[in-house]
Amino acid sequence: MHRILLLIFIFFSISSQAQQDYQAQQRKLEERKAAILNEIKEYQTLLNSNRKQERNILAELNEQNRKIKLQTELINNSQRQIRTLTNDIYVNTLASNKLKRELAVLKDDYAKTIVKSYKSRSEQSRIMFVLSSENFLQAYKRLQYIKQYAKYRKTQGDEIRAKSEELDRISIHLASQKNKKENVVSEQESQRKILQEDRNKQNELMTLVKKDSKKYSGQIKNRQQETKKIDQQIKAIIRKIIEEENRKRREEEERKRREEEERRAKSGGKATTPSKTTVTKSSSSGKFDLTPAEKALATSFSNNRGRLPWPVEKGYISLGYGDQPHPDLPNLTIHNSGVEISTEKGASVRSVFEGVVMNIQVIGNTKAVFIRHGEYITVYQNLATTTVSTGQKVSTKQKIGTVASNYDGKAVLKFVLTKNESINNPESWLSGK
Repeated sequence: MHRILLLIFIFFSISSQAQQDYQAQQRKLEERKAAILNEIKEYQTLLNSNRKQERNILAELNEQNRKIKLQTELINNSQRQIRTLTNDIYVNTLASNKLKRELAVLKDDYAKTIVKSYKSRSEQSRIMFVLSSENFLQAYKRLQYIKQYAKYRKTQGDEIRAKSEELDRISIHLASQKNKKENVVSEQESQRKILQEDRNKQNELMTLVKKDSKKYSGQIKNRQQETKKIDQQIKAIIRKIIEEENRKRREEEERKRREEEERRAKSGGKATTPSKTTVTKSSSSGKFDLTPAEKALATSFSNNRGRLPWPVEKGYISLGYGDQPHPDLPNLTIHNSGVEISTEKGASVRSVFEGVVMNIQVIGNTKAVFIRHGEYITVYQNLATTTVSTGQKVSTKQKIGTVASNYDGKAVLKFVLTKNESINNPESWLSGK
């Protein structure tokens, strides 16, 4: 009897844990689905806004590629949901069938017990069974047997009731999951149709691009040359910032050393070797000499890798980091020293971490803000306006300006991140929004 109760407890425990795991997995998939749908909605708003401007085939094709990626990710997420639901339905079907078999056995056994009990239902027969014992010990054992038999019947009834309730619960859950699976499959079919429409649109745009591939190739190469010049400007500015900051540190140390010598000379004390500086000097040029406070800030910045907020509230990465095939003309390789984030016109640009504004430069026809975070620098390029000044301390998510429109008439922020002079991939530092 105790073994039966233990088995019931184990079964329910395993079933409960499996259900919790399933619910956690489904919750994650639902959250990701909501995030993708929200991103598609935001993106479509930007897309509709951009299409009101003068037509640019390359820009439209780039946008179409991005939309296809999002739609594909949504379909893949739906597929994972379907797999999870299918597995859960399968597991619960097995559990349901097992419970049905066990219930059939229990009910059959219980029926036999009831029949047997009915045949010996007379209170007199039970008394005679006890009184017909040969001795007291046998009478005691027969009395205990009657009690245990009654308890066993009650346990059988409780077990049947518990398994029946569990079977009802699983049956309701199965019906719900089958209905949910049908809805997800239906949604996926709609998503596939939208994806096919997007691909058809992409093919139309690609046909237009191929007709004038030489013209577009020339445009892209010219822009790459302009981008390369701007990248060189940014590198030069960062190098100058590092050199200037290190020079200031050395001058400050020298000033303190002289003041210490003068103070000792006036007090009649012996000139001694100045105490060691608290500045951590870099072993090579191109690196910041860090004070303890700056070193702590750099460590804090580094510890937030992958969790930094986006420099704009809404948008998507329209061009990633590094060497890559052009999104519209794959035979062309382009380079990007940061990430380009398409956003709304006039969108606010914000600092991704606390720091100090080191420089504000006009590069091309727009502005760029350089913010230092210890040994790290973040650059916010293509700003129409700025709301900060050089030397100002800024906090995380503090507004530093507004984004400008690029040559396509679209609002695009270029975000660059460096450790000293070494350029990093900003995507690995930003959160998933």
